[in-house]
Amino acid sequence: MQALKRDVVIIGGGPIGTSLALGLARIGLQVSLVDAADPARLVRDGRNFAIVAGSWRLLERLGVTEDLKSTAQPLWGLEAVDGGQHIIPPPSILFSADDLDSPEPDEPLGQMVRAEALRKALYKATERFESLELIAPASFHSLSYQDHAICIELADGRNLKAGLLVGADGVQSGVRKALNIGVEGRDYGQSVFTANVQLSAPHQGIARQLFTPEGPFATLPLPDDCANLACYMKRGAAETLAALPVEQAEAELNARYAGFAGHMKIISETGAYPLKLQIATDMIARRAVLVGDAVRRVTPLAGQGLNQGFRDVAALIETVDEAIRLGDAVGSHQMCLAYRQARRFEGHAAALFLDGLDRLFSTDRLVPKALRSLGLGLASKWPGLRKA
Repeated sequence: MQALKRDVVIIGGGPIGTSLALGLARIGLQVSLVDAADPARLVRDGRNFAIVAGSWRLLERLGVTEDLKSTAQPLWGLEAVDGGQHIIPPPSILFSADDLDSPEPDEPLGQMVRAEALRKALYKATERFESLELIAPASFHSLSYQDHAICIELADGRNLKAGLLVGADGVQSGVRKALNIGVEGRDYGQSVFTANVQLSAPHQGIARQLFTPEGPFATLPLPDDCANLACYMKRGAAETLAALPVEQAEAELNARYAGFAGHMKIISETGAYPLKLQIATDMIARRAVLVGDAVRRVTPLAGQGLNQGFRDVAALIETVDEAIRLGDAVGSHQMCLAYRQARRFEGHAAALFLDGLDRLFSTDRLVPKALRSLGLGLASKWPGLRKA
């Protein structure tokens, strides 16, 4: 079968892969986006994403945000409360939109967006570019090299040829495995229980996180004074809670956290997923790069996982655009090195910082408790530290 030649082939049609496809098509490249999901039969997805201001600006440039504004919930603040054993009141800190130091005076910290709405908006945006080909449902099978191109075989036997292959296919990335790139990390021995709830009091657009020795409990604001909650628990406990009848799960949540969040009524399906830190040993190979969860899976504190992926997208679009302006070939070794230089340190540093934050707050030992109390106290009084 004759291989179809493109500038870039992207494996993975989630928010990261699709936004990258839009960005590369926008600068004039011929792009194929391979997605395992069928866009005509989108599976119900109850997740919600916290999209920070920088990521929202990226989506705005890609022409996606107009279709999201009617259902998005602006994030006007982020409150962190230390729920360890302390003298009351416990130390806390509130980040506000003022801490962004944004050129836009009314810009929120970010937006809470439903996963289904984001996926639909991204799919709709792909229809504007004739140079963007959506191949779905389809999945990656293998790769090989030929002259100055990388050849991709799909599971159904179709073949593609490109200057650059992008693995945006998640934490179990088949592209990463085919490139023989390993991973490092650790299992937290925890899982995260998730659900959408109706709150008994207005949330005012504030995301709240309570840090307990067992792990954080977070309420992320949704429209109509609802919230998406994430509750870190020991492995097995979160899964057990998610398997309970809704009334029992609701009673357990309120028994634990009503003093912090007010009374909560579950209004969605419940779920649980294991918490792991995973970082790829490299993010580039010959004519190939990795983005998003294929590079790093981080603790979801403050919703940073997806936003680190959007940073990868922005950096790769800029790197490719610069390579083209300088007359370099898409997928060249120099171009891949420039992308790694732009993202590897910052992305890994963010992953390790979040890991350290989780370690610091998920304990009630004396020294960490004193350090975090000091840090929260200083940050609450020093705007410069909050901005940093």
